[in-house]
Amino acid sequence: MRLTTTRVYLAGICSIIVTAGVARFSYTSLLPIMQSQAGLTEIGGGWLAAVNYFGYLSGVLLVANLNNLDDKYKLYRLYLVIAVLTTAAMALTTNVYLWALLRYVSGVSTSAGFIIASGLILKWLVNQNKRPELGFHFSGIGLSIFFAAVLVEALMQLSVTWQNQWIYLSLMGILFAIPAWCWMPHPSIKSIDGTDKKPVDKPPTKVFSYVLIVAYCCAGYGYVVSATFIVDIVERLPELKGHGQQVFILLGLAASPAVLIWDRIARKLGYLKSLFLAYLVQIISIALPAMSENLITIGISAILFGGSFVACVSLVLTMAGHFFPSNPAKFMGKMTVAYGGAQMVAPALTGQLVAWSGNYNLGLYLSASIMLLGAVLIGALIWLDRPSLLSRKRA
Repeated sequence: MRLTTTRVYLAGICSIIVTAGVARFSYTSLLPIMQSQAGLTEIGGGWLAAVNYFGYLSGVLLVANLNNLDDKYKLYRLYLVIAVLTTAAMALTTNVYLWALLRYVSGVSTSAGFIIASGLILKWLVNQNKRPELGFHFSGIGLSIFFAAVLVEALMQLSVTWQNQWIYLSLMGILFAIPAWCWMPHPSIKSIDGTDKKPVDKPPTKVFSYVLIVAYCCAGYGYVVSATFIVDIVERLPELKGHGQQVFILLGLAASPAVLIWDRIARKLGYLKSLFLAYLVQIISIALPAMSENLITIGISAILFGGSFVACVSLVLTMAGHFFPSNPAKFMGKMTVAYGGAQMVAPALTGQLVAWSGNYNLGLYLSASIMLLGAVLIGALIWLDRPSLLSRKRA
């Protein structure tokens, strides 16, 4: 089958819908339902999310230590299957330890869409003399949230039980896994002139790398609290009960085109200044639900959050591709370990804070504060990187 840019990007988008939307974000939508129907506690819900991110971190570490691109391609396909199977298996038990095991394995598979697919797509784009940008690919993050939330909302209207909702989500995963399987380019595909191009790496300094890693760790913490608990945050407010899924759908809709917009912003401002701006927008989005319980304010928060968190992921991983075009997944893996490490800590800590205080305000303020630290670090990188193209306008 002849691959086109459209098909390759669609494969990437579908891989994110399967491994992130079905295997990850569906849990955010189903969390309140599992708490009301399956007896899942606030602390248990937080720990299941943490275990899922620990699985993601494990998957990233495995990918980062694999140098054989053919092995990564095979692992990518295996993870598509695992994402579907572990989602369906959530319906087969009410044992929290088995749930934890399934969430862990499901988290491992998430690395296929974010890391392996990103590397394969970047390599193919370079070989085909295309602009090496991942905006279209990461639009799958917003679409994955949207499709998962819409399906759960529709099933809730039909009073479908939590068990059957997991089954329906796995069926949706099968549907999107088909193009993700068929259209992802194999790394052995040559360039349009018949050669396998060997691009030159331009690694950053150690100081730059360390600061960026810490800043990205802060973004991981800032992302995960809102992304994991946004539906439950809304459902806990008496005047907003029943609107949780709609807010999550709005978040997904905002995230879908956002990466393409941020690609254009990066061409004007440079990657680092664009990243700094995205951090500031995300800080505002995180703090708003703790400051107001108004539905319009919560909706604005969802739009700002959806439009900014994907920018942090897309811009950083695209930068990784520019630093190491010969094997972008390796540096992407290191960055994502930092991002994923924070994701592992934040849900469990937030669940404890909710159990102690009775609401999410403390968790949200802590999340916004950590994002502020990340923004300061990005500001320091802009100063350090003044001579570099990362801080200047792109042609």
